[in-house]
Amino acid sequence: MNLETKRLFLKETDWDDLPAIHSMLCEPEVEQYNTIGRPGNLEVTKAIIAGPIEDRYNRRRSMYEWTIRSIKEGHTMGVVGLSLGAERFRSGEIHYSLFPDCWGNGYAYEALMETLKFSFKIEKLHRVYAGVAVNNDRSIKLLEKLGMQREGRGRAVLPIQGEWVDNYRYAILEDEF
Repeated sequence: MNLETKRLFLKETDWDDLPAIHSMLCEPEVEQYNTIGRPGNLEVTKAIIAGPIEDRYNRRRSMYEWTIRSIKEGHTMGVVGLSLGAERFRSGEIHYSLFPDCWGNGYAYEALMETLKFSFKIEKLHRVYAGVAVNNDRSIKLLEKLGMQREGRGRAVLPIQGEWVDNYRYAILEDEF
């Protein structure tokens, strides 16, 4: 299922998106807070995006990933995703990455708002959460702007650039959206 906002087209990721996603994941600024690190080659990136692409064919989806594109220019700006938890808990985790030249323009906010809308209206989730490195100030501000609340701090849970980094857990409930 594809999604659309005023400025963005969120297209379910497919194999044609592999080169752009690989390029984005190799950006040093993106790698700075990325737990998967810099993919060594296209095959590594292919393995990363294989799950959501193949999950499309399952009767009960467990994950979604959308490639974010500008409606006006048509170029790839990044990705946003939703991983669903056990059905009885009605929860999901969002993730996102954008090319650094797309930062600071509200694109991540716009894409994530549409993802939250999808999560609560289409998937009928009760709770959506996200993890963020404690020193990732931009993402912390973004999650708070989305209306998510900080629930706690995990000690040394994120493997980032060879170190274990603390993270904050943020969440929003369906009746808060």
